[in-house]
Amino acid sequence: MVFSSTVFLFLFLPLVLVLYAMAPRQAKNPVLLAASLVFYAWGEMFFVSVMVLSISANYLCGLLLEQYRDGPGARRALALGVAANLLLLGTFKYANFLTDNLNALRGSMGLTPLHLDPVHLPIGVSFFTFQAISYLIDVYRREEPVRHDPWHVALYISMFPQLIAGPIVRYHHVARQLVERTVFLDDFAYGARRFIVGLGKKVLLANPLGAAADQVFALPGAELTPSLAWFAVVCYTLQIYFDFSGYSDMAIGLGRMFGFSFPENFNYPYISRSIREFWRRWHISLSTWFRDYLYLPLGGNRKGPGRTALNLLTVFFLCGLWHGASWNFVIWGLLHGAFLGLERSPLGRLLGRTWAPVQHLYTLLVVMVAWVFFRIETLSATLTHLAAMVGFAHGTGTQSVGLFLTGEVGFALLAGAVAATPVAPWLARKLGHTGTTPKQPGHAPTITTGNAPLALLWGTDLVLLVMLVLSAAALAAGTYNPFIYFRF
Repeated sequence: MVFSSTVFLFLFLPLVLVLYAMAPRQAKNPVLLAASLVFYAWGEMFFVSVMVLSISANYLCGLLLEQYRDGPGARRALALGVAANLLLLGTFKYANFLTDNLNALRGSMGLTPLHLDPVHLPIGVSFFTFQAISYLIDVYRREEPVRHDPWHVALYISMFPQLIAGPIVRYHHVARQLVERTVFLDDFAYGARRFIVGLGKKVLLANPLGAAADQVFALPGAELTPSLAWFAVVCYTLQIYFDFSGYSDMAIGLGRMFGFSFPENFNYPYISRSIREFWRRWHISLSTWFRDYLYLPLGGNRKGPGRTALNLLTVFFLCGLWHGASWNFVIWGLLHGAFLGLERSPLGRLLGRTWAPVQHLYTLLVVMVAWVFFRIETLSATLTHLAAMVGFAHGTGTQSVGLFLTGEVGFALLAGAVAATPVAPWLARKLGHTGTTPKQPGHAPTITTGNAPLALLWGTDLVLLVMLVLSAAALAAGTYNPFIYFRF
């Protein structure tokens, strides 16, 4: 089940909200846990057992960490827990990838290939595995106490709002909220508005852009022209942003409706002026996870330029693999790692002193070229598409951008180009509507309206209502609605 489905919008979510609201305080966590397991089992019936196994193993490892807290056994318990999580992830996500590469090597040596049936990838396994590792590390570092109640651990790992597409909620972010939280009316209202914004991003912007991009990417290389190749990349660049940030908005909104404050995951990444800034704004929960749990323990930037570059390449090699079992994902990660290292060199410092539009152009160009590796599954097709983008195309002219640029796609491109920049919050500030202050655990968020006219506030909610109706109508009509995180 996914958020952008009629089953979720019109059956699952209303039912869970009613049951959660009616449940007494001590029953709210069990209700939310049961809903989360049903949510996952809806499309992954057998693999809910994999999640239960992960929950059980991490709960027991947490108890071991507490038992051996003041001895060398704690480090061994942590290593055991992390290894178990990575083994789970590796078995389901990388078994076929490793077998295929091993068979290529065996074939070059004249050996018989190994056989392995395709291994199904459980949805969201990368996300909940990283969250489980976060629980163990945060307990080991004494940032939060171990949970003796297994239901708290189970809810943390399986919570349906952020289960299958993030953000990656680290344990110390929600540890206290798992035990005690209150849903205020302002919480719920903010969460509902945030959910609708995310749904609109996904259905009204990402979906039509994705449909156009998929049609062009599916063309044979011989039919590509430079304009078509760039059109597909531009559509995909906006699609993946609005799809991913839309899901994060929906997750954050749902969490707030149940009393949780999840971290932000996107902050207008396409306005960045460097790849370094891009990763401070893109998939923030993943980049900070890798920074705190891998990059800094490796030494970060404290051991000289050479070691820093190696650490960056290591982190982004693994970041690429985390996204998918493919060499194209690895190349995508290494490209980002290489440019992050380059930006720490004298050449990068020189780039930082250039005209701001040049910095923006450089960042967008690197990001968009890297997206080609991310989107296309084979290296040969990727190189063909990149060649078409730089003018080495042999299109016959039978295909043109006009065939794919429908009115809906044109609207999504224009609206997406504006929505990818902080124009809306800037306008809200100018009009006196300062938004919502961040919620602190145990306290209600404060919605401040400044000097905004009441008509503006009503108008905002009217726009959201229209967005919800249009999104629901598009989903009910069965329009193109992919879930691009299956490979994650």
